[in-house]
Amino acid sequence: MINDFEALSPEEQLRVKESVQLLYRQTFLLERKYDRRTKRYQLNREYYQCSKHMEWIRAYFAVMDIEVMENSQMGVIYLRGEQVVGEKLPRLATLYILILKLIYDEQMSGVSTSVNAMTTIKEIHEKLGAYRILKKQPSASEIQRTIRLLKKYQIVEPLDVLEELDGSSRMVIYPAIQVVLMGDDVRALLSTFSEGDEEDDESEI
Repeated sequence: MINDFEALSPEEQLRVKESVQLLYRQTFLLERKYDRRTKRYQLNREYYQCSKHMEWIRAYFAVMDIEVMENSQMGVIYLRGEQVVGEKLPRLATLYILILKLIYDEQMSGVSTSVNAMTTIKEIHEKLGAYRILKKQPSASEIQRTIRLLKKYQIVEPLDVLEELDGSSRMVIYPAIQVVLMGDDVRALLSTFSEGDEEDDESEI
């Protein structure tokens, strides 16, 4: 494994190192990401670096009892194992993720040629209202912080400037949402949130 890495050029070693660090930090990598400037999906260099060297990257993470999984259909490489610890998320971000998963599943059930779905803030809030888990509308700054956090972890990609978000603002839902909530019953999780409990507690997801 070490010999394989040392056989690479210094530039390639640096690219692989940065890609593996990003995978470990985020716990997943996307094959394609939406570029708002070109309005097109662009290939993700880090994904292909890890895919190219998958055999020994798996051996590296196996030392820590972490599996490296690659789902080529979804276009996601992700980590799996008890040693993989998710970030503590604010309550609103957790609720957004649960609703985004519902929207993603609904849209994917009707298409077969795409792994990305689209939604708006208005649609997210309408579904939150249907489950009666928001007592009051979040402030614009809370919504911006939440979307910025979900963008950071490649769960969504806003198609508009974050500072100009409103109810009609569209965003891409990346297939990473499948990894974040893989195997979970989202509706059951939503039912655990009390309508009257509006404190911004943190949840791990």
